[in-house]
Amino acid sequence: MTYRYKVAVVFLLGFFIDCVNIFMSAVALPSIASHLQVSSAAVAWVANAYILGLTLVIAVSTWLAGRFGNRQVLCASMLLFSGAGLMCGLADSFMSLVFWRLVQGMAGGLLIPLGQALTFNLFQGGQRSRISTLVMAVALLAPALSPTLGGAIVDHGSWRWVFFASLPLSLLAALLSWCWIAPERAAPVDRPDLRGLLLVSASLAGLLLGMSLYGSGYPAYQAAPSLLVGLLLAECYRRHCKSCARPIVELRLLKHPRLGLSVAIYHAIPGIFTGVNLLSLFFLQEHLHLSARHSGMFMLLYAAGALLAMLAGGRGYNRLGAARLFAMALVLHSAGIACLCWVDSAADLPLLMAAYLLMGLGGGAGANTAQTTALLDFDGADTHQASVIWNINRQMAFSLGAAWLLMLYNLLLAYTDASGAYHLSLLLAAAAGLLPLLTLNQLPTMKATHAQLDH
Repeated sequence: MTYRYKVAVVFLLGFFIDCVNIFMSAVALPSIASHLQVSSAAVAWVANAYILGLTLVIAVSTWLAGRFGNRQVLCASMLLFSGAGLMCGLADSFMSLVFWRLVQGMAGGLLIPLGQALTFNLFQGGQRSRISTLVMAVALLAPALSPTLGGAIVDHGSWRWVFFASLPLSLLAALLSWCWIAPERAAPVDRPDLRGLLLVSASLAGLLLGMSLYGSGYPAYQAAPSLLVGLLLAECYRRHCKSCARPIVELRLLKHPRLGLSVAIYHAIPGIFTGVNLLSLFFLQEHLHLSARHSGMFMLLYAAGALLAMLAGGRGYNRLGAARLFAMALVLHSAGIACLCWVDSAADLPLLMAAYLLMGLGGGAGANTAQTTALLDFDGADTHQASVIWNINRQMAFSLGAAWLLMLYNLLLAYTDASGAYHLSLLLAAAAGLLPLLTLNQLPTMKATHAQLDH
């Protein structure tokens, strides 16, 4: 196996562990709530703490890699991840479980941006689309398989084994990081942008806290202060970034049209789908009276459509170009959401199947194309910085999508019944998902792309 594929394996293994850890633990939340005697709203912090830790540490990962070396940071992150996972499984109180989930998220947040930057620096030009297809295949398979596997573990064992189950893989990732990643001499690095790091961390914490509170069932007036503080601190960081020579997160990279548009696409497709799927699960179970198992099976159709679209998009990326693939993805995804607007009873099963299949086709094509396009303009240190932005955005897109759809649905409930609020929310979501179509003309042409890659 060549060196670049060894690096890719380390990154993909770590990425798989991260995805599995998010979705498998979600299945165990009811069992955790019952065992530790906490409410269903409070137990959501088992997931929220992990995402918060993951997001907060991403910004400092580049500085740590420069200070201590990629191999050391990648190996240490997986060892810390393993230790925190072990402590999660052994936790005897809810607060200790939430604390170790925060630590586990911080450990996972170190590996993903560094592994992605190392991998994408080794796969240039048209090879980027191939490795991006593998990345998105992992991102698709993990959510599709994790609930079933996690449910089996909880049903036949204990919720604690949901956290123990990932230990062999995370220890293997630590070993492969040490054995396969080339050692490098730690070079002197500038003092990190501590003020920027504080502003970014506090801003992300405020935004994620506010969205998590609202998504966990708290009223809007309790979540709003955290959101407002997060937005205010984000504006403070934007101003700080203009005067800082080496900001912790290089917002100037968003001026590159490929990265900027890919960020918007991720909010319009995977982000919106997170909220749409959440609303649909409640609607299918509470209003159409489908079982949890039957309502969850629609994700298999989504996964099938997404896998088909990713394989086709990966092969056709260099021939069709990002703009055409983005356009097809946005239209297919919004068409699938629109199909859900016509679902009124369990008899509309064919329409439900068509909706999830279309959303899968659009989601697979859009996410895979965005993953390929986002870092296409960068190499070297800029790839690390762009990867930081991309991975922070990936986490925020999921949280924003769920919070935005839930907020819209709750607002519409004041004017109509639950069924009407559900259908109108989906209609607005389908329309919002088409907005990036207006900016596709900003992407460079394929001729310009190939000229850049040849250079």
